[in-house]
Amino acid sequence: MSNYYSNSYDEYGEIQQAIAAGERALESLQEADVALAGASSWGLFDIFGGNFISGMVKHSRLNDARSHLENARNDLLAFQDEYADVRGIGAVDLGIGDFLTFADFIFDGLVADIFVQTKIEDARKSVRGAIDCVNEALWRLRTRAANL
Repeated sequence: MSNYYSNSYDEYGEIQQAIAAGERALESLQEADVALAGASSWGLFDIFGGNFISGMVKHSRLNDARSHLENARNDLLAFQDEYADVRGIGAVDLGIGDFLTFADFIFDGLVADIFVQTKIEDARKSVRGAIDCVNEALWRLRTRAANL
């Protein structure tokens, strides 16, 4: 480890903490993506001939997705804080707010089902974008740690 930084700063330790936080965020995002995929599948079934039960299952999957998205949001915020603690690593935009924009829908009928399906797909795209950002940030951290 370089003597460039003061003894009170443990660069390797900070990087490892950031990597651990990033891995937690990545896992939460992947869980959210899986939950959204399930909601999407049930949403399509609901649009093309579903019934009350398929609607209930879709909404149950949406509730699961919301829970996973909330966990991902919290993990992303923690990762952002840990990433910022690493000196000289450069900034990364994790897009925390972008993927959490879909709201609670209690509509019924074909138009509402299509609208909800669109929002589910938008959320999935945002989650995938956040996954890409976290992977990029983790690559930067791992590269930095390997060069110490």
